[in-house]
Amino acid sequence: MKSITKLIELKKIQSKTKNWNSVGFIPTMGAIHEGHLSLVRQSKSENDITVVSIYVNPTQFNNRNDYENYPGGLDQDLALLTDAGVSYCVLPTYDELYSDRYRFRVNETDYSKIMEGKMRPGHFDGVLTVVLKLINLVKPQRMYMGEKDYQQYKLVKNMTDAFFMNIKIILCPTIRESDGLALSSRNERLSKQERGIAYQFYDQLLTNNSPEIITDELERIQFHVEYIEDHSGRRFGAVRLGKVRLIDNVVL
Repeated sequence: MKSITKLIELKKIQSKTKNWNSVGFIPTMGAIHEGHLSLVRQSKSENDITVVSIYVNPTQFNNRNDYENYPGGLDQDLALLTDAGVSYCVLPTYDELYSDRYRFRVNETDYSKIMEGKMRPGHFDGVLTVVLKLINLVKPQRMYMGEKDYQQYKLVKNMTDAFFMNIKIILCPTIRESDGLALSSRNERLSKQERGIAYQFYDQLLTNNSPEIITDELERIQFHVEYIEDHSGRRFGAVRLGKVRLIDNVVL
């Protein structure tokens, strides 16, 4: 795997690589885990080249503390991606990605205003803007996203459709721990006690109970519930357990 830290280097590689018309792309914020690696495996099965980006994007954080405490570990991430057979890892900087200082941004006016968008104002502006930039830079034919972030997936897919972008956005299944907890970089910050009850978030989403009953039950178990909502045949939830925020969704 080759790491690319300068965008001009990426352009040079693209111009010299004959099979850049078969590229799969996985954008990440690092803290690589099995969920990310499952996306890599699917990309490798469908493309000649697999590109992963690692960039903790500040414009999608409405909580500065969450941004500053986002888990890192670049050396380990690069080792995992190398072992997984990734072709290139793109490591952009803020100055290169946001030379305009975020004056220009993508703003969706409907689906981005509920659930995650309601709880985290401006979050999806940052997500859609950085994804648009990364797609334009990497120039992939396919991009892979996890089902855990289903609202994000739908917004990215709708954006690429709205702007007639020649890319296929592929949804991949959520990877879970043996007890059902969805893999997330933030799981590392759960205490032993919190981890011992975290699986009950997923268990409750799977029940036939109403969102109101699920909320009451989770609050009883010591979760702080931000929302439990049903939309388009799915049940979505966001909770806090201690200082850690967890999201998940299931098909109804």
